[in-house]
Amino acid sequence: MNDSPARLPLRTAAAVKLGNLSSTLSQKMGLGAGGMIGGRVALKLDPQALNRLAQGRRVAVVTGTNGKTTSTMMLARAVSALGEVATNHSGANMPDGHVTALSKQPDAPYAVLECDEGYFPAVAGASNPEVAVILNLSRDQLDRVGEVRTIERSLRDAITALQNCTIVANCDDVMVTSAAWNAAKVIWVATGTGWHHDSASCPRCGNPIRWQGEHWHCTGCDLARPHPNWITADEAMITPEHQKIELRLTLPGKFNQANAVMATAAAHTLGVPTDEAVRRLRGVSNVSGRYRTIQRNGRSARLLLSKNPAGWSETLTVVKEANHPAVLVINAQEADGRDLSWLWDVPFERLQGRTVIAAGERATDLAVRLTYAEVEHTIVPDPLKAIDQMPPGAVEVIANYTAFRDLNARAAADE
Repeated sequence: MNDSPARLPLRTAAAVKLGNLSSTLSQKMGLGAGGMIGGRVALKLDPQALNRLAQGRRVAVVTGTNGKTTSTMMLARAVSALGEVATNHSGANMPDGHVTALSKQPDAPYAVLECDEGYFPAVAGASNPEVAVILNLSRDQLDRVGEVRTIERSLRDAITALQNCTIVANCDDVMVTSAAWNAAKVIWVATGTGWHHDSASCPRCGNPIRWQGEHWHCTGCDLARPHPNWITADEAMITPEHQKIELRLTLPGKFNQANAVMATAAAHTLGVPTDEAVRRLRGVSNVSGRYRTIQRNGRSARLLLSKNPAGWSETLTVVKEANHPAVLVINAQEADGRDLSWLWDVPFERLQGRTVIAAGERATDLAVRLTYAEVEHTIVPDPLKAIDQMPPGAVEVIANYTAFRDLNARAAADE
């Protein structure tokens, strides 16, 4: 393995330079953060830019339906113990964003790339990762992502082809286990995943999956829960050497404990001592605005991002612990998916008995779902005005992608 990234060919260097210029212009003109446009320009000028920018680096790729941004930040933070890390943990997780991230840090010997699951085969093929982290696979917006079993088959083919890559995979997720089953080298992590609604039947043979406590197996083929190398325990992890380490994370929720164990397992594979990795993860408190708290007119509003049924289910588990009033914000722009049928798979019934406001561009669609869940609520489309209508004190604000992005921007502008 080289100690530094490879020297770029002239065409790639010129493409990257013009891409970075485009990114800078986008920022100065107020058109966006520039995380995508720079890479898009570079790839137009040199379609091999991602492959060439990744050469000579030790690359880790993180993918899955939920938790990609948080896990990528965690892994990048841990790997920084070894040296400079190029990463795109701000969420630009397609090849355009990868090219931008790598071109911004051309001398970083390590790269940790968050990757949209639909783009994983292409990105893994171009970047030749040393480690790939497969977090989870669950249903998402059909008009934006596609059917989850189609994604599983795509990842399965890509992972099988990665002969020199270590796969860090969630053995409590049936879809992930199937995708990683034939990997050349795989490290299994027990995460305690609570979402099983997309794996009633085997993705390989179609027969029922049978659960017995934490263990599961297919009733028609040999697919079954592997023995885990790493285990997510209650606010702790158990290492392959059977050492129990307290996590003591700043980020809330069992799903972030699982993200931390997955990130630690991947960092350990790259050579980061486990204790050092965990120490660095404890300092992660704000992930692109997720979990930040804004003060507004006597209200302390915690901002939480959820984009699909599994994500909402986990977030509702977190907010259930405190029973605070909740503002739920739903948009249906292109980045969110236009189809809102997924709302019917979210267990909003958990919010019964508390003060709830439906907000966002599609507040009325959300209100219909809340009515059927027997959750008393009012409708205030503007999320900031919705926060203002809550009683003084703590408020939970849960929003999907563009709603969360826009709310963060507006809150920052008011500070």
